[in-house]
Amino acid sequence: MIKYLLDSTLVIVPNHKILFKSPWADDMSFSQDVWQRNLALYEKTLALPFNQELANGTLSKAAFCHYVIQDAHYLVAYGRALAVCAAKAFDADDIILFTESAKVAIIVERSLHDSFMQEFNISKDEFENTPLSLACHHYTSFLTATAWSESYPVILAAILPCFWIYAEIGKGIVNNSSENNPYQAWIDTYAGEEFNLAVKQVIETIDRVAARSDADTIEKMHQAYTRGAELEWLFWESAYNTRTWPTGLKNEQINN
Repeated sequence: MIKYLLDSTLVIVPNHKILFKSPWADDMSFSQDVWQRNLALYEKTLALPFNQELANGTLSKAAFCHYVIQDAHYLVAYGRALAVCAAKAFDADDIILFTESAKVAIIVERSLHDSFMQEFNISKDEFENTPLSLACHHYTSFLTATAWSESYPVILAAILPCFWIYAEIGKGIVNNSSENNPYQAWIDTYAGEEFNLAVKQVIETIDRVAARSDADTIEKMHQAYTRGAELEWLFWESAYNTRTWPTGLKNEQINN
C-alpha cells in the first residue's frame, strides 16, 4: 500500500540487452499482458466503497484510522521484501533501485507517526498494540515468503501490484476528490509526478526481466501478480469494514 514510495528516490535504469525472445514478445509486453488478465479485478478494487468514499470525503474516521495503522505495519514488511528483492536482483542498477525503495518504505512508515497518526489522534501506544489485521497479515506473509523463496522475476511480479494498482487508483481518487475533503492531505500523496515516474520505472524493469525469462517463470510471475492484486483488494475491503481477528481466537477463550 505505498503511495509515495519513491517520491524522493528515482534511479534511472538503462536498457539492457534481451538475452532471448519471450514467446509472447511479438504481441505484448509482460506488463501489458498481466494488466489485461487482471483488469476486472482492478475495476472491482477501484469500485470498493473505501476508495469511492475516500474520494468524496465521506469515509468514516474509524475506517481511515484502521487503514493508516495497518498501512504502517505493512510498509515495514514491504521494505523487507524490497530489500530481499534487491539482494536477488540481476544487475547493479536494480540493486540500487530496490535497496533505495526499501529505505524509503521505512522512512514513509516513520513519517506516518509524525503526520497522519497525530492528525487523527492515533497514539503511539494504540499503534504498537494494534496487531496486524487478517488481511495485512496475509499480504505481508505472502510478500516475505515470496521474497525469500522465489526467484527475482517472481518477486518483481509479487511487489508490482502495490506500486501499479495504487498509482492507477490514485489517479481516479485525485481526479474525483471533493472540495474540503478531510482526507485531502492523504489524497495529495497520490498526485505526485515522481511517484508515477517511479512506477513506470518498476514496470520497465519487470518487462526487461520477463523478456529473458522462460515460460514456466512467466507463468509463476502471472500467479504472483494476481495474488498480490487480490490482496490489494482484500486490504482495502478489510480497512473499510475495520476487520480484526475473531474474538473467539483470543488465547484465554481458547484455553477455557
